[in-house]
Amino acid sequence: MNANNVLQASLFIVVLLAAAVPVASYIGAVMDGSSRVVRLGAPLERLLYRIAGVDASREMGWKHYAIATIAFNVLGALFLYVLLRVQGGLPGNPQQFGAMSVDSAFNTAVSFVTNTNWQDYTPEQSVGYLTQMLGLTVQNFLSAATAIVVVMALIRGFARHTAQTIGNFWVDVTRVTLYVLLPMAALVAALLMSQGVIQNFKAYQDVPTLQTTTYAAPKLDAQGNPVKDAKGNPVTVDTPVKTQTLAMGPVASQEAIKMLGTNGGGFFNANSAHPYENPTPFSNFVQIFSILIIPAALTLVFGRAIGDRRQGVAVLAAMTIAFGVCVFGEMSAEQRGNPAFAALHVDQSASALQAGGNAEGKETRFGIAQSGIFTVATTAASCGAVVNTHDSLTPIGGLYPMLLMQLGEVIFGGVGSGMYGMLVFALLAVFVAGLMIGRTPEYVGKKIEAYEMKMVSIVVLLTPLLVLVGTSIAVLSDAGRAGIANPGAHGFSEILYAFSSAANNNGSAFAGLSVNTPFYNWLTAIAMWFGRFGTIVPVLAIAGSLAAKKRIGVTGGTLPTHGPLFVVLLLGTVLLVGALTYVPALALGPGVEHLMMMGAQ
Repeated sequence: MNANNVLQASLFIVVLLAAAVPVASYIGAVMDGSSRVVRLGAPLERLLYRIAGVDASREMGWKHYAIATIAFNVLGALFLYVLLRVQGGLPGNPQQFGAMSVDSAFNTAVSFVTNTNWQDYTPEQSVGYLTQMLGLTVQNFLSAATAIVVVMALIRGFARHTAQTIGNFWVDVTRVTLYVLLPMAALVAALLMSQGVIQNFKAYQDVPTLQTTTYAAPKLDAQGNPVKDAKGNPVTVDTPVKTQTLAMGPVASQEAIKMLGTNGGGFFNANSAHPYENPTPFSNFVQIFSILIIPAALTLVFGRAIGDRRQGVAVLAAMTIAFGVCVFGEMSAEQRGNPAFAALHVDQSASALQAGGNAEGKETRFGIAQSGIFTVATTAASCGAVVNTHDSLTPIGGLYPMLLMQLGEVIFGGVGSGMYGMLVFALLAVFVAGLMIGRTPEYVGKKIEAYEMKMVSIVVLLTPLLVLVGTSIAVLSDAGRAGIANPGAHGFSEILYAFSSAANNNGSAFAGLSVNTPFYNWLTAIAMWFGRFGTIVPVLAIAGSLAAKKRIGVTGGTLPTHGPLFVVLLLGTVLLVGALTYVPALALGPGVEHLMMMGAQ
């Protein structure tokens, strides 16, 4: 760790926290209808509701809200699947890409609808412009909006008392999309274009290279078959290459919502490491900021809605502390690098720092500091965008993003999903505290009883079940092991990371694992779907139960949930649940790898 790393990380956190205050005020005003923007957009809203046959004045109970949420996303998945299967016959496809295979199209449709954006294909070689915009970008908006409205429903559950409804899904998703995501995405897209992110509909361009590259290509006969010599070896000919094909497309518009919606699916296979997606250090800062600004703001929206801003500040403080620790830990691990490289120099011991740190897999435009902040931000949130190759991280450097996903991505987390995940852990924390002092647990004026804890248990245990069972199936089957490029501890880490990413709806990967196979496409799709909606339904059930409860007053025995003690209790609960669940698996992967690295193996 050096002064430059500390300065960059500290500056980012300060800017993020300062910006979260006005953004929270705006989101809160939009969702309760008091914003002037909502009043100006009322005619458009009424038109949309009339077309859809929605009664905007009628609120829903939690079951009706859950059914609407699931139905909306099932229809989105079906639409995207069909679009991917028929794109070869659609316009807006200048490169004439054909249909995706059945398993790949299914995986991609589930991936984008669940906000995972797991991409096991090369986008610029597989998906046309119309499909990118009408299918992938639209789902970037709608999957993000889905998570935000779910957390707003949960917040209403805390804020209301003796109520039978938690809002109207169709009104909520319309307002989030129209007044929050669209304007913010337009602003971010404009900033990115100012930095050089491309936005066009041109066909791919062949441009001359500065130098001629020569490679050995197989010689073909008149029928196109490889020619072999007398010994049966293929005959090669030196082939000069003087041009390079540059992919074009509407990149900035997809890049903006990819970050703001914590989606993460790139227009290019290199994702945010590609210079057309992320050309400058400032664009990199904007992208990291975009990932976390809405999740950070939603903590303050919570405090505003329940009438006690200190509660939101406490949750934000817990998230910020954990985020800061992980950022500095990540940068320290990568700055230290591999001691085996330092040991190569006779004047240094094996414990010395690797000169320059671990630069493998990192963009020289960003270096270790910005790469480290990006890596933690994208896995603390359910974003999954990458600016460096996670497969090239040191074992401890790879442990941080893996553990952040396994903790449920509640350290800021995805838009909406991070906040409702953290509130679930808050309920668990006060339940544990209540057991220790012999009192009925309560949180922000609501008693936490058996029903809520059953739903909390489902949310907390479901994703570890999907991660660990999925990993076990993969390592025990021939089809799962066939994708491993690096046998041993790192190969196990690749599989563990893949299912941690899928079940927690992140979408990033170690990338050394070949997953574009029917086995992984079907298995990860199952993990993504149940990891998303298997937690949303119990969260909405908690919202409905809390909304129906009476508000209780604060007494001398009430546990304060807005001070430093609760922040420590909340962080301890998150870490203990994650540690107890995943420590054995992490020991077999990054743990063994680190010991091997320290032993120069």
